[in-house]
Amino acid sequence: MGTETVDTLVIGAGQAGLATSYWLNQAGIGHVLVDRRQTLGGAWQDRWDSFRLVTPNFALQLPGMPYEGPDPDAYLGRDAVIELFRGYAGRIQAPVRLGIEVTGLAVANGGFRVETTETAFAARRVVLATGPYQVPRLPEVAAAFPGTVLQLHSNGYREPGQLPAGAVLVVGSGQSGTQIAAELLAAGRRVHVAVSSCAAAPRSYRGRNLYWWLMQILIQGPKLGMQVPTVEDLPTPAARFGCHPHLVEDSPRRLAERGAVLHGKVRGVEGSTVRFAQDVAGQVAFAEADFDVRFRPMFDAYAAAVGLDLPQEPPDTGHGPVPEGEASVDLDAEGISAVVWATGYRLDFSWLGLPILDDWGYPLHRRGVTVQPGLYVIGLPWLHAEPSSVIPGVGADAAHLVREMVEAG
Repeated sequence: MGTETVDTLVIGAGQAGLATSYWLNQAGIGHVLVDRRQTLGGAWQDRWDSFRLVTPNFALQLPGMPYEGPDPDAYLGRDAVIELFRGYAGRIQAPVRLGIEVTGLAVANGGFRVETTETAFAARRVVLATGPYQVPRLPEVAAAFPGTVLQLHSNGYREPGQLPAGAVLVVGSGQSGTQIAAELLAAGRRVHVAVSSCAAAPRSYRGRNLYWWLMQILIQGPKLGMQVPTVEDLPTPAARFGCHPHLVEDSPRRLAERGAVLHGKVRGVEGSTVRFAQDVAGQVAFAEADFDVRFRPMFDAYAAAVGLDLPQEPPDTGHGPVPEGEASVDLDAEGISAVVWATGYRLDFSWLGLPILDDWGYPLHRRGVTVQPGLYVIGLPWLHAEPSSVIPGVGADAAHLVREMVEAG
């Protein structure tokens, strides 16, 4: 195996890697992107068949390629998202090499030696752009479920027909869990949902899309002394790994109205009996109050600051009690034949070989500049602000990272 010398090696060619490549090109910095997948499209290729973004098209503001299509208020499905990034890679002429998995990284000769399945790279700088969806996360209790029940992580779920006949338990109520539960209900399945601590978000507020508000705060807010929350605003480092908010239209309350049985968090399994916490009311109350606590005041302050004449929208306080299922369920008696774990992902930087990870496996850094000189990270949850790992926010983080590289020389 030979060694190839590059100035900057970007590991990962998903949205974070491609956005970084755009800004590296603009700065005239030679670089190569490597990705373990055989095709472009990043982790979007792991989503289920009917997956659809909750981000509207107008907010898909990739560096050098703002949305220019005919449907700014529509939402792309999985395959269209994949094609978006494949087209983007071509448009910015990203130097991508596919089918190359990085197996190790070490400091060497004033830079880095990066081992891969195909070759080795000697790089002056390295950017970790492997994203937040690295390893599907399953709770320990999954091992206690009987072997007669099919278990899938949302990463492996594709469509209802993939599951055996019978009822389905969906564990988790973030974006993935609620979308999958809604699809299963529409397919005529009996669905149980183990509700988790995930916030709810409306599609619009005061007549404007939620992402319109977020983008105004992100772009214009600093001039007015306001900004989207940053990592410094989080109560604990663990909060970086909170789930993505579900849409109000697919919230646990709405799922229950369509026939889903709601339960609390899975507490344990004994034989064919699953035990749940009796905390559905509290979880739903948290989800329904989060927007009013975190975002309504910020959006209203922005509207007042710039003089927007938009209709007022009072808080929705008309929610009644939410129905809660039994504290325990017999899988056999309920005919539950499958469990879909919508429990998110965990980071895996074990191949780094450098002592730069915190207790949660997150690289120690300041806005993407790690504690190891010459090593950078991009596209992780709350790298800098809440949008850091999503399409509308990753471009700004990538621009900042490349500015740091230029200043460092």
